[in-house]
Amino acid sequence: MLKNKKCVIFDLDGTLIDSLWVWRQIDELYLEKKGLICNDNLQEALNGKSFTEAAMFFKEKFSMPESIEEISNDWIDMCLDVYIDEVILKEGALRFVQKVHSMGISLGVGTSNNKTIAQQYLQSKNMTKYFKTIRTSCEVGKGKPNPDVFLKVAQDLNTRPEECLVFEDTLEGVMAAKNAGMQVAAVYDSAHVKFESDIRNLADYYFESLFQAEKAI
Repeated sequence: MLKNKKCVIFDLDGTLIDSLWVWRQIDELYLEKKGLICNDNLQEALNGKSFTEAAMFFKEKFSMPESIEEISNDWIDMCLDVYIDEVILKEGALRFVQKVHSMGISLGVGTSNNKTIAQQYLQSKNMTKYFKTIRTSCEVGKGKPNPDVFLKVAQDLNTRPEECLVFEDTLEGVMAAKNAGMQVAAVYDSAHVKFESDIRNLADYYFESLFQAEKAI
């Protein structure tokens, strides 16, 4: 799996950390404060969108008077403490990151989340030392399945796409990695059961957990 690979890129939410439940709660609470109802299909509609794109989606869908920046800042204020205090790493995540890092392979993060949230969470778990770069879809202007966030990480690490392996949990993320010309290992997350067969078919590798992935290297 890691043969001829110089770089491993991790998605964050749903791949390294069990955090997707936070956004369901945040969306419900945020809309409730505005007197609005959260649609059951909202999370599915947001899959792959960058933090900024998600704020734009909310503004347009719910005709909100707040600016994109105000919506984004509200979300950060609502979720940052929850991330640091309540969000846990997914099974085997720390050991897997440590193992790959010990092999001399460069590691990076390519996430749709906000950079402040991503950086502060990883700092709280003493994990930033393993990653040479953390990039967000907001920084490249487009969310997944656009490949730009992964290509930016590869550029930071001075590696070619074919030298990279991406770990992802969403269909949009797997598509982004393939669109970047990279191999991709999909990791199961219960939030994406509906698309599991599509994810399995598109990914080069599929694992129930990063603990299982560790056994494959």
